[in-house]
Amino acid sequence: MTTLTKTDNRPAKESVPEERRFVSPRVNIFENKEGYLLEAEMPGVSKAGLVVLLEGNELTLVGRRQTDVPDAELVYRESSPWEFRRTFVLDPSIDTSKVNASIEQGVLTVHLPKTEMVKPRKIAVSG
Repeated sequence: MTTLTKTDNRPAKESVPEERRFVSPRVNIFENKEGYLLEAEMPGVSKAGLVVLLEGNELTLVGRRQTDVPDAELVYRESSPWEFRRTFVLDPSIDTSKVNASIEQGVLTVHLPKTEMVKPRKIAVSG
């Protein structure tokens, strides 16, 4: 179990039929005073094959690769045809109304800003 302030990674079970198996993408998670930055590696996934779903405090990433080549028969395969999937449980300090995502060259970037209440702020002292 990794953390993005408590991450819930749910890998696929072996009993799932092969066409429904998932691979967990590798992620990097960074934190600064403004929020979190999550980078997920999903090689071969384009914007059209990507679903980023936020339900309550759960963030689910699903990436589907284009695996078929028109007018061609597969003769050899080393890469997995499985989809990417990973779910994270988000900390309550994340402002879920401001979450945004982008994908470029197979790397999904999700910005998870903190709520204003938890960001550090300087207090003016009178006297």
